[in-house]
Amino acid sequence: MQDIKLSIENCLGFVSEETIKGFEAQVKSSAATLEAGTGLGNDFLGWLHLPSSITPEFLDDIQETANYLRENCEVVVVAGIGGSYLGAKAVIDSLSNSFEWLQPNKPVMVYAGNNIGEDYLAELCEFLKGKKFGIINISKSGTTTETALAFRLLKTQLEEQAGKEAAQKLIVAVTDKAKGALRTLATQEGYKTYVIPDNVGGRFSVLTPVGLLPIAVAGLDVRQLVAGAQRMEQVCGVDTPFMENPAAVYAATRNALYQNGKKIEILVNYQPKLHFFAEWWKQLYGESEGKDGKGIFNAAVDFTTDLHSMGQWIQEGERTIFETVISINTPNKTLVIPSDEANLDGLNFLAGKRVDEVNKMAELGTMLAHVDGGVPNMKIEVPELNAYYIGQLIYFFEKACGISGYLLEVNPFNQPGVEAYKKNMFALLEKPGYEKETEAIKARLK
Repeated sequence: MQDIKLSIENCLGFVSEETIKGFEAQVKSSAATLEAGTGLGNDFLGWLHLPSSITPEFLDDIQETANYLRENCEVVVVAGIGGSYLGAKAVIDSLSNSFEWLQPNKPVMVYAGNNIGEDYLAELCEFLKGKKFGIINISKSGTTTETALAFRLLKTQLEEQAGKEAAQKLIVAVTDKAKGALRTLATQEGYKTYVIPDNVGGRFSVLTPVGLLPIAVAGLDVRQLVAGAQRMEQVCGVDTPFMENPAAVYAATRNALYQNGKKIEILVNYQPKLHFFAEWWKQLYGESEGKDGKGIFNAAVDFTTDLHSMGQWIQEGERTIFETVISINTPNKTLVIPSDEANLDGLNFLAGKRVDEVNKMAELGTMLAHVDGGVPNMKIEVPELNAYYIGQLIYFFEKACGISGYLLEVNPFNQPGVEAYKKNMFALLEKPGYEKETEAIKARLK
């Protein structure tokens, strides 16, 4: 089988190939540091060889639990925030029929615990009334505000609708192996549980039960997803020559561009299904690199849709940007453009062509225009959109992220800045233990 392929040709007019190759020693040192576990954040390197550690027996257990939920639920709610839901949603949206929610005999996958919108939660509760539903609650601590609040509401409703005994079988907890509020509750209530490994951070957790269970419930092939990740673990290994290692070249190129004044990276797709894959990528890189006053700002666009909005800025705005384009070589469907006798829309010149041919020419034309406009772009070619290649993409981006973070000389595996809003929120809500912070904020707001 083919592998995903990285092309940096459209960057070489902005940074030279020699400059990129000049990162080889630093990249190899960063990769070696990851392997040795001697760098910053080394207690969160469980993702590094996670794919190759996943056993068929483990996947059998995941599938068994998924099958129970699929057989007994019309709706399954995935409760989690950040990495506790983005990876699963990224894969599910990428690989599902865009209108699958209309199809019978499959549970509808919905998400909660990723916001505190009262209207959203109230509408979700209304939607679930009278329906057979289950909950996958994902939280290491069980006390993350957004997720804990949503789970409290959902658990109450499920127990009222299905009865406490049935609800116990329809709730799965993905949490810490030994401690935390959710682990305690799961033990008390007898929920089926899966462990979030201590050494895997949320944004790297899609190949743990955090992602694998919801993906399996959605009816997707987790074995192929893992197989793709396993293949990319080999391709991006420390023994792979620098210019043949896509994770190494991607990390080097984006850092070379960053040092050359390109401070913003835009992930581009031409497949609407990849919208949430880009959201997962934004968290992966934004939370890993944005610290110590450093880091490329991560943004994403859906083309050709956003060519009619952000396209103007990308073409002619401040020249501090570069793009990484995910290109799907072969779509899964075939749709041919018909001829029309009146031809009022002037599109008969496209008659007989596949829609994807038009999309590909839009992609190529846009890349050429953006390069001419001062925007370098890398291209990641994906043979087709399936579980195997999404697994490859996941590991490719994770490995490159670890290397890139070390090139920046930051800890890619912590997120201290995330705590700032929480501290203020708890103080404003007068949470016990935050009395001093509450008084300080009240004085500040006078």
